[in-house]
Amino acid sequence: MSDSNKSVTAQAINAQDKELLADIQDALANCMKCGNCMEVCPIYKELGTETAVARGKLALMEAVLSGKIPISENFDKWMAKCVSCKACSVKCPCGVPADELIVRGRQAAVKARGLHPVKKQVFNLLKNRAMFDLALRMAGLFGPLSMKKLPRPMAAVARFPMPGLDKRRVTAPFAATPLRSQNPEVIKVDKPKMKVGFFTGCTINYIYTDVGQAVIDVLKANNVEIVIPPMQHCCGTPIFMSGDVESAKLLAKHNIEVFEQYDIDYIIAACGSCAEAWKIEFIELFHDNPVMKAKAEKLASKTYEISQFLVNVVKLDKSRLGPVNATVTMHDPCHMARGIKVTAEPREILKSIPGLTFVEMKEADRCCGSGGSFSLANYEISRKINDRKIANIAETKADTVATSCGTCRMHITDGLVQNNMDQNVFHVIQLLDRAYKAGQRK
Repeated sequence: MSDSNKSVTAQAINAQDKELLADIQDALANCMKCGNCMEVCPIYKELGTETAVARGKLALMEAVLSGKIPISENFDKWMAKCVSCKACSVKCPCGVPADELIVRGRQAAVKARGLHPVKKQVFNLLKNRAMFDLALRMAGLFGPLSMKKLPRPMAAVARFPMPGLDKRRVTAPFAATPLRSQNPEVIKVDKPKMKVGFFTGCTINYIYTDVGQAVIDVLKANNVEIVIPPMQHCCGTPIFMSGDVESAKLLAKHNIEVFEQYDIDYIIAACGSCAEAWKIEFIELFHDNPVMKAKAEKLASKTYEISQFLVNVVKLDKSRLGPVNATVTMHDPCHMARGIKVTAEPREILKSIPGLTFVEMKEADRCCGSGGSFSLANYEISRKINDRKIANIAETKADTVATSCGTCRMHITDGLVQNNMDQNVFHVIQLLDRAYKAGQRK
């Protein structure tokens, strides 16, 4: 190809790339490049490069819009270097939704370059509910052959090298039987106050079934009837955050159509990211589809994170709680603190438990470094971010860490093991469930 033809081709590619970001040009221009995001960005704190922080990523998108650079492999790489903690958006004095714009940058990269082959395979599996369910059931069944359990709750390491998993990394074993298979579709109670649909999400259904069972037991203790739709599927947040909008829409549509079949008063989730998907992301995904948007808005209006639901809707009876003798500190997941903005309710629950001493940690809402799948692709960076969280935990002298997110629980457990600390990590609702059971023994 001649130099002139190459130039014409490059210009055409640049024009196509610019079109992918044209509708957010004004939003990008609102960034005044003040650098406030540098103060709170966990990635920038570790890498110290301009492209690591929100300001730099928005500048890359502006460079695409001005025709200075194409949407290249390097552009894709730096858009992916973000834990989606939303701290930059909260800190921005101009109100620039940098986290949302970075996701738009990822979406543009997917449209221009396609998904990474590994992500494409994983997402294709995830879109097939039956095959995904079978794969994770098999992982639970044969997991002991590949994973060795550690002498602490829900912790395991690989017995041999596994693709995409650092050999040092501590993860949680898959359940031999998923939560939804352990329970009937409808869990009845005497004199029910209300009926809820339990969106289990993937992590609770296939890994942390102990959390799911605690949610069920606490709801039963509060006379709440529970429906667990067997056909529910992944909320799609991992796909959405990776920029694959069309696949995320498929999963969102599936879940909306599954849950709208049931006569339920509320939808509850025990994961901040899942709750955010129902309350915010589903509506955004269908902004150009009035019918689906209306359905998403209707279900979003009755969706609650479990601690928020128990405190604000159920008004749980604290007189029935027995003692839990533990010193507990709390880590706020990013999508809880800055997504759905639920931080007071988990603390109210913990402080209501007799015998439990609550100690606030420094930077409780700072990202732990997990970022969902971010820590898989960027383990060294995520470990450094995690080490800061572990240091803050150590300062509290707490013997237990509470959180409201499965991937945070897993990543903090890894950090504790790597730093030779023996604290255990539990979901807030597990501690509440323990208190209810202690109350029954009084």
